[in-house]
Amino acid sequence: MKKIVFSTFLLFATLNVVNAQVTETKTEEAPKKEEQKEVAKPEKKWYEKISLRGYAQIRYNKLLETNEDLGCEQCDKSWGGDNSFAIRRGRLVFSGDVHDRVYIYIQPDFATDASSTNKHYFNIRDAYFDLSLDKDKEYRFRIGQSKIPFGFENLQSSQNRATLDRNDALNSAIANERDLGIFFYWATKEKRKLFKELVDSGLKGSGDYGLLGLGIYNGQTANKPEANNDQHFVARFTYPFELQNGQVFEASLQGYSGKYVVTTLTPGVILEEGSPEFSDQRAAATFVWYPKPFGVQAEANIGTGPQYNPENNTIEQKDLKGAYAQIMYNARIKNQILFPFVKYQWYEGGKKHETDARAYKVNDVEIGVEWQPFKNFELTADYTISSRRYEDAKLPVNSQSGSLLRLQVQFNF
Repeated sequence: MKKIVFSTFLLFATLNVVNAQVTETKTEEAPKKEEQKEVAKPEKKWYEKISLRGYAQIRYNKLLETNEDLGCEQCDKSWGGDNSFAIRRGRLVFSGDVHDRVYIYIQPDFATDASSTNKHYFNIRDAYFDLSLDKDKEYRFRIGQSKIPFGFENLQSSQNRATLDRNDALNSAIANERDLGIFFYWATKEKRKLFKELVDSGLKGSGDYGLLGLGIYNGQTANKPEANNDQHFVARFTYPFELQNGQVFEASLQGYSGKYVVTTLTPGVILEEGSPEFSDQRAAATFVWYPKPFGVQAEANIGTGPQYNPENNTIEQKDLKGAYAQIMYNARIKNQILFPFVKYQWYEGGKKHETDARAYKVNDVEIGVEWQPFKNFELTADYTISSRRYEDAKLPVNSQSGSLLRLQVQFNF
């Protein structure tokens, strides 16, 4: 037995010596090839793939103000009253592909108001994760808190939008445009590239939310606890057409349905059916002619939802409707950009997320210009002429009209 073990050991030792000699001979014969061989770079850790960017907006809404009682709770809380300078947004975006099939996007905001007397709290706006089903990322699931695919201007980042605030008509559907849920997006590789170019080239694109978007979400809007066991469903189809002359236009159809619970009620307000839960349904259409250099953007929606009735101090199920239209011009002067715009909007209906599902009738005209001397700085002047009726149990008769010049500086980083 010892002889067998020894013989086996001797055989392996001999083979190792021969192998070492062959390797040494090859090394001596071709030293240059070994010298030229590159050392493989270590794979990046996931945290090395995360990028950081952001933007901040500071506003002043008191120039040429004719009515300090005129305001807009949803669009800009620093409009009206005793407000002066305000930080409208302060965003930081952490994003990146941590895997070939996994993309993360986390966006907090440090301009959030915790209450009327406590300002500038850190608040999560987006926290979602994309799981791609194929290498080209044409099919993907988005899981977490993100924008609901309803309305072009709702999806358009405030960093890219020309006007200072979104329209009441479609934005009243989803406060802060976001909620918690699961969404499926599909778009071809070519169309995904086009969506990116429409944003990167300064054409006020909405970003990549697929040609088709389907989703299920809580329905109480972002950072609010779910109030029933009935989720909302949303669907959107959009298609950008690129013509031979380079012009691009986009058409979209979208809609959602669910049950919404009115959670902010004034004592004594009557609920029509004795329950704070109401049907919440909308359908909308979008048309965008991208500014190359002249552009048009328009959207309209109809639907039903809760609305305060000042005649009997009751919150009722009511129809709603509204639309907006905007014309714009993309003027490039050397390395600077001037972006004049005119926008008209109207809305008749309730705002479910405001106190008593506040009843609204809005007619606004905005005339303004955005000036970008370099990519890290923008100045926008927006002259607003507004007529608004917004009524709840505390103010059952409240119709305000007026005008003001609003200024905003934006820093991109």
